[in-house]
Amino acid sequence: MGKDRGRRRKEGEGGEKPRKGDFKAFLKKRAPIYLGLAGLFLIFAVPELTKGDLESALPELSAEDQKIADILMGYNGPNQAGLTVMEALSDKIAEEYPDEKIYNNKETSVDLAVSKVNSEVYQVTFDFKSHGGEMNYDWNVNVNSNEIDANNPDSKHILDLVDFYD
Repeated sequence: MGKDRGRRRKEGEGGEKPRKGDFKAFLKKRAPIYLGLAGLFLIFAVPELTKGDLESALPELSAEDQKIADILMGYNGPNQAGLTVMEALSDKIAEEYPDEKIYNNKETSVDLAVSKVNSEVYQVTFDFKSHGGEMNYDWNVNVNSNEIDANNPDSKHILDLVDFYD
């Protein structure tokens, strides 16, 4: 007889349709669990998903300026093999800031500027600033010959690393 009552009650309420009160009670019981899982996700997964690197830290450039920047950053020496300028810059920054997620630091800024010197040559400056100081690099890029010349000693050092990397 007790079984019949339970059946009648469900049938009288519309069959499988749950009541709103049941759903609220369900959420109230489990809200701390869901909140805890969401917090764990935010603590562990989000930082890994947003892990920064030099390439993602570079500013957006116009199509023409991006082409010049790509020539510079993709340059990998006279033998067209080995380390690129982008990799050399990343390595230099990683050397200065070991074991740090430096690109996620609030004090870190990366700037890449392209300016036209004449019809064939563009000046590209790369400035990296963070809590440990700043690094400034300056190159001239010839778009016709893809030749790159350094305008300061730090830039020359990066080009030497790329040119003589084996």
